[in-house]
Amino acid sequence: MSEGAPQAALVTGGAQGLGAEIVRALHRAGYRVAIGDIAEAAALAAELDPSGATAFGLALDVREQAGFEAARDRMVAAWGGADILVNNAVMTVARPVLDIPPEEFDAVLAVNLRGTFIGSQVFGRHFRDRGYGRIVNMASLAAQNGGSATGAHYAASKGAIITLTKVFARDLAAHGITVNAVAPGPLDLPSVRAIVPADKLDGLIAGIPAGRLGDPAFIADIVVQLASPAAASVTGATWDANGGLYMR
Repeated sequence: MSEGAPQAALVTGGAQGLGAEIVRALHRAGYRVAIGDIAEAAALAAELDPSGATAFGLALDVREQAGFEAARDRMVAAWGGADILVNNAVMTVARPVLDIPPEEFDAVLAVNLRGTFIGSQVFGRHFRDRGYGRIVNMASLAAQNGGSATGAHYAASKGAIITLTKVFARDLAAHGITVNAVAPGPLDLPSVRAIVPADKLDGLIAGIPAGRLGDPAFIADIVVQLASPAAASVTGATWDANGGLYMR
């Protein structure tokens, strides 16, 4: 971490949805942000900083190690290094467990789990060499309750992400690196409304003890908090934000 310079973050799947909320929140908090996505990220980067000095988009397929290495190298060239990785890229498919083809199972885990693993490896090495880093992984309530509105492959991938969070947290703690996960419940996002049929949405909300869908902006604020240098004593944790659907 460069003394006095704004810290730099990579957010995967950052061009839309929850990822875009996280990108905006980090940028608003003073971080420089690389927006990695398989979709076009230039529009969001231009919205945040047309000059490209504090935000830029880059093509990133999280299934490929070379993509993460290229993202790291571009951040080093532009900003001198990277300090934060947010593993947010996700593939979501809602399908009954007995109907999931093996190929679809592999495809979901390749994005959600493999992508988190590769990103944490590539950036974990970079952070280790710098003696500082923050990794925030996006998990899910589905990892904790088996996934009532999502597919088994999605739920399994998110459960494995919670386990990976603990492994990386343990192994990287001595290098000034924290690794945490955030596990949201149903959020007020177009992606959630696309999965839950309109005629069942009211029933879903009624079943949430807090009586409402989660606020994506609040989840983004949790990520910003975990990405902060002040979060040095928090690692290996999963932060729940599910309206009371899962309590422990």
